Order: sequence, then C-alpha cells, then structure tokens
Amino acid sequence: METLEVLLRGLAVGAVLATGIGLLRSGRIGHARWVGAIFCLSVAAFAVHSGGAETRAINLLAGPVWLLSIGGTAWFWLFAVTLFEDRPVTWERMAPVGVMMAVGLIGGILPPPASNGVWIVHNLLEVVLVLHVIRIVWRSWSGDLVEARRSLRGPFMVVVAVYCMVLSGFEIGDALGFRPGWGPLAQALSLAAMNLAGAATFLQGRPDLFEARAKEAAGDAVAPQDRPTLARLQSIMAETDVWRREGLTIGQLAGEVGVPEHRLRRLINGGLGFRNFADFLNARRVEAAKAALAAPDNARASISALAFDLGYASLGPFNRAFKDATGQTPSAWRLQALAGSPDPEKAG
Repeated sequence: METLEVLLRGLAVGAVLATGIGLLRSGRIGHARWVGAIFCLSVAAFAVHSGGAETRAINLLAGPVWLLSIGGTAWFWLFAVTLFEDRPVTWERMAPVGVMMAVGLIGGILPPPASNGVWIVHNLLEVVLVLHVIRIVWRSWSGDLVEARRSLRGPFMVVVAVYCMVLSGFEIGDALGFRPGWGPLAQALSLAAMNLAGAATFLQGRPDLFEARAKEAAGDAVAPQDRPTLARLQSIMAETDVWRREGLTIGQLAGEVGVPEHRLRRLINGGLGFRNFADFLNARRVEAAKAALAAPDNARASISALAFDLGYASLGPFNRAFKDATGQTPSAWRLQALAGSPDPEKAG
C-alpha cells in the first residue's frame, strides 16, 4: 500500500509541476499566471510533505517544502481572486498568505498538545478561505465576459472547493487524534486525480483564461454584422447615465441595447477588450470620478456621496475600483489634483 501511495503522490507532483511550468511558459506572465505557478508549487510541496516515505526522502529540503505547503490554501485563494476577478496582486491581498504561514509556523514551533489547537485554527482558516473562493466564483459569474472562464467556474467551484473542504476535515481530524489507516492513501489518490484534472484544464493552451486582449486591437475580433450593435452600445454609454444605475447587470444593459445577453458579453469582450462587466462599468465610473474629484467646486463634497452618485452601493467597492485603476485612493487623488499636480495619475 505504501508503494501505491508513493506512486500516486509522485504522479500528483509531476502533474502539478507541469501545470505550473506551463502557466509560466504559455504566455505573458501576468498576476494570475505567477500566482498560479506558486500555488502549483505549494500543492507539490504538500503532496510531498504530507506523505511518509516522500518526506524522509527529501531529507534537508523538508523545511522549505513544509514552509511552502502550509500556505497552499492562501495561494489558492489568491489565484482565484486574480484569475476570476482580474484583480492585481497587492500587499493587502497578500495578507492571507502571511497569516496562514504565520499560524503554521507557530503550530510547527509549539510542542504537542499545544500545537494541536493551533493546527485546528489553521485548518479552520483554510475552510474560511475556501468558502470565500466559492463566494468569489459565484458572485462574479454573471458578469464574466470570457466564455472559456465562464465554463470553468462550475467545475472549479465544485470540485476544488469540495476537495479542499474534505482535506481540511481530515487535517482537523488528525489534530484531534482521528487517524484512519486508509487516510494517507485516500489523500494521495485525491491529490493525483485533482492535479491531473488541473493539468488537463490549464495545459490546453487557452490564453484567454489569463490574458486580456489589447484594447486597441480588440475591435478586430468583432464581426462586421456586429459593428452597428457595438456602436449602439458605445452611444448608449456615452449619451445616457445608464452606467450610473446602482446594481446594473449585463442583462439589463443588454435590454437597453436590444441584444441577447450572451451577444453583449461577446461584444464587450471582443470589441472593447474587457474581461468582466464590473471592470467595464468601473472604467467609465472611475473616469467620471477623477473629473469630479479634480473640480474645485467639489472640494468639500464627500467621497461617499460621489460613490453613490456613480452607482456604487457602498464606499468600499468604489475605493477598491479607484485604487486598482489609479494606484491611489480617491482622497489622495483629490488632494494632488486640487494642489495643481499636472498629472495626478503619474504622481502616485
């Protein structure tokens, strides 16, 4: 049985490392690609460290391998954020990785039984992160404009999330003293299956999963018969305030334009180069916000009032969208703009 477990773990490690290398070699290395590669490395480290014979075989590398493995779920969370929401990696978004590794280090330093409680906390944090990944994948599903990524969301959410939850359950059980004899083999089998499925998904050469089409070249992907519809969309966005409507969905906008929702997704993605509907709206809203914040007449207006006027339900999403687009908070932008900075976007 131990030989079979070693073979399965070796298969898992080979598949996930091939996936990580493929992510780095198959296109421009953006945030999602390098985060995905680190996640793959952490999965390989977990597959090695959580075994018996494998851990003994790596000898002096056991420390670094273990360190990589304890942050795996946090890297998985960051991969989901960058892949499905097109968000850049920031220090704030790196916080879960730091927290998970810090808790793991404490658990590794403390002797049993004190360390058992720490590892339970570590695994409960993993459950929280996985649940948040499910929320991320579900929340942004309707606004995803990339068809290949939309079709990936269901299997990704169900298979990977269920696996991570089950794995965390096993690890919590282990910390509480529940160690079934079949556990290591079952873990090795599930690792091999998951990593082979991941390799089959991410090694298919689908750059649209990771890379945005250059906006200046995006219009080339629009069929001639669709160009009048694209022009109508651009006219509606420029001449009406529909984009200021709170809670505006792509289905509602499709009704304004007079086309099916799936066709509008294709037009915004292929014709304008946006990968999700939220970024499409944020592009116009942030430009309007920059103009309003730079106007001396609005110097005393509250940031929250501006956010509500632009269609945001609360201040938090507006602040995040503005900072992602400009690298600055709205307040910092306004201070520099009103101080006479010739280009407040470059000043940050």
